[in-house]
Amino acid sequence: MKNEFLLAISQLAAEKNLPKEVVIEAVEAALAAAYRRDGENAPNLYVKIDPDTGEIHAYQQRVVVEEVTDPQVEISVADARRYKRDAKPGDILDFEMKLPQNAGRIAAQTAKQVVLQRLREAEREAIYEEYAGKEGELVVGTVQRIDPRQALLLIGRGTEAVLPASEQVRNEHLRPGQRVKVVILEVLRSAKGPQIIVSRAHRNLLRRLFEMEVPEIANGLVEIKSIAREAGYRSKVAVHARDASIDPIGACVGLRGTRIQNIVNELNGERIDVIKWDPNPANFVANALSPAQVLDVEVHPHERRAVVIVPDKMLSLAIGKEGQNARLAAKLTGWRIDIHSQSAVERAAAGTAPEAPSTFVPYQPGEEPDIDLVAEEAPAAPTAPAPATPAVERPATAAEAAPVPEAPAPPSEPEPEEEFSFAAAIAEMEVPDREERESEEYGIEEFEEEEEEYEIPVAIVEEERPKALRFAEEILPRIEEEETAKKAKKKRKGPRPRLEEDFDEMEEIDYHGRIH
Repeated sequence: MKNEFLLAISQLAAEKNLPKEVVIEAVEAALAAAYRRDGENAPNLYVKIDPDTGEIHAYQQRVVVEEVTDPQVEISVADARRYKRDAKPGDILDFEMKLPQNAGRIAAQTAKQVVLQRLREAEREAIYEEYAGKEGELVVGTVQRIDPRQALLLIGRGTEAVLPASEQVRNEHLRPGQRVKVVILEVLRSAKGPQIIVSRAHRNLLRRLFEMEVPEIANGLVEIKSIAREAGYRSKVAVHARDASIDPIGACVGLRGTRIQNIVNELNGERIDVIKWDPNPANFVANALSPAQVLDVEVHPHERRAVVIVPDKMLSLAIGKEGQNARLAAKLTGWRIDIHSQSAVERAAAGTAPEAPSTFVPYQPGEEPDIDLVAEEAPAAPTAPAPATPAVERPATAAEAAPVPEAPAPPSEPEPEEEFSFAAAIAEMEVPDREERESEEYGIEEFEEEEEEYEIPVAIVEEERPKALRFAEEILPRIEEEETAKKAKKKRKGPRPRLEEDFDEMEEIDYHGRIH
């Protein structure tokens, strides 16, 4: 009996993944509640179970006092010294009680409820203690259920975790049963137990994936300085090698890109830029804007602002689609970045009106790294004009297009530079007046003259017969001969017997079967 009792406790501890001592404490509390329910009027009753033999003992605690006011919880000094010779006021004595042989149904139900409640509380506490110290670590979870606001995952030994919609990748579609890697954000206490919040969009997920795929990062030879990420689209990672003989970018990319490709596949094709960190802010900002080439960087340390000059053809690449490249660079470096094109700087130096730069600001310390575009994107770099004939300026009014009579210039004045005049060109062309253009004769004469000058050449090669002509000459007579032969054959066989279908053409039949 005792061995079976201990065996049941061991099995329960294994099923709940709890220590055996925790299960024994839950059973002790349940037995004490059952004894009180069964009529034992002992306020300070508790039960002890021997973990080796399985024996159960019930005890009642009493306090030693000079004058007894409540006999159930107090005992006098004289009576206490019968059990303990050196008893003095304030001591607590344990008195063993006789256990009932058979407990009632209500007492058994009470014990069961207490055991389940204590085990549930122990499970919740064990889960909280297990994951409270793992915030920021990578775990693998299985998608259990997907809701519009969140997805539920099973991690570890069946622990439920919550993946909120705000922590999911926008272009990623999860499905039940799918195994995904997530990072633990926080562990919260709630009335229903600990709540584990995980994320797929946090930048620490990218950090943990690099630690898994790149041994140099796991060993500390290569350090990740900062990460800027827009989940599902693009990320930038700044790395630095503590050993000068190690190439940090090559270590992260791997042979033929195998290491970085594994990370990209885990993130469903998210683009990752690995950038070399530099202690010089100007060089770091220039590296962060890659793959765009930078001509010059002017830093203002007091404002934490960097003015970047790029070639005209690199302006759109430096800004990126919807400002993504420059925005990530600002997050990565923590500097405010103003991007100018080379032509805009030259125009500003020449005194013309400069173009407004594209400005990007980093996130403030302690805030979520969501950066908004401060200014509109700078206009695209002007393309070099193709060599062409000089443009002809159109006249402003119709009066300027009228023929201008030539006037001889006075010999004393210098001859003006020769310029192309649109009005003079029209005059030289001898374009007829509007009345002449509207007349019927104008245009007809030119057409007749053109007809006299050009003749249509005669085709030398014999043309093929059109298909329609061939069909009429060869195929139609053959079809007529076949139809004539069929009619002659029918006449030799005699008249065709009358069928029921012919009634539809000859007579009408009413619903009573009579023929009209």
